[in-house]
Amino acid sequence: MSFLAVDIGNTRLKWALYADDARPGASPERQGAVFIENIDRLADDDWQHLAAPRAMLGSNVASDAVRRRVEEQMDRWDVAPRWVVPSTQAGGVTNGYDHPTRLGADRWVAVIGARAHARQRGFGGPVLVVMVGTAVTVEALSSDGHYLGGLILPGHGIMLRALESGTAGLRVPTGEVRDFPTNTSDALTSGGTYAITGAIERLYRHLQAREGRAPLVLMTGGAGWKVSPALDVPHELIEGLIFDGLLALQHGT
Repeated sequence: MSFLAVDIGNTRLKWALYADDARPGASPERQGAVFIENIDRLADDDWQHLAAPRAMLGSNVASDAVRRRVEEQMDRWDVAPRWVVPSTQAGGVTNGYDHPTRLGADRWVAVIGARAHARQRGFGGPVLVVMVGTAVTVEALSSDGHYLGGLILPGHGIMLRALESGTAGLRVPTGEVRDFPTNTSDALTSGGTYAITGAIERLYRHLQAREGRAPLVLMTGGAGWKVSPALDVPHELIEGLIFDGLLALQHGT
């Protein structure tokens, strides 16, 4: 028996198949990722020889139409698709958003996954949750499990496209992060990276001042490796933090 976790993001769908009793932090038995435009081939490609899962739980920040396309690919199995809807409380986290159901499902699930990681290692302090993908989110979780709120800002790609569309002559190759960039490619890459790390470090200071101790910083997302070297606060790269949140919700941990 197995459990299928699905994370539908802005550009890709990621999935992982776990043993039925897997808990946050467990390694999946199988996993994969496809771009949104290739979802309609899941049943014939990635999932063709996948054993039918006993249960499925997913996070979706794309459209309802994309969600329905994914569900169509699951018709071959006798499993009821379930999707996370942010609530006032789940997975040991209390949702402090003004309108809890309007919080992005991926942000909510990642915070729950981060909370599970902190509890597993016996850490009782605050947690800062960073996701670096198409967009960047930075979430603050208090020591007693209250989600305090967070930041949303554009990822590297969106920043560069905005500059290219609004400014002449900036279609240049990707550069490197430099202390003092001396060419346009490095200036663009450094500017985007420092915008992201600056936001993370600002919320880190806010959370540390509120809680009276340094937060545990967990970073996830496909582009986390780009940001990590330039971030000037202690942090860990955690692969599959959303999957960990889905596992926590599945088992009520």
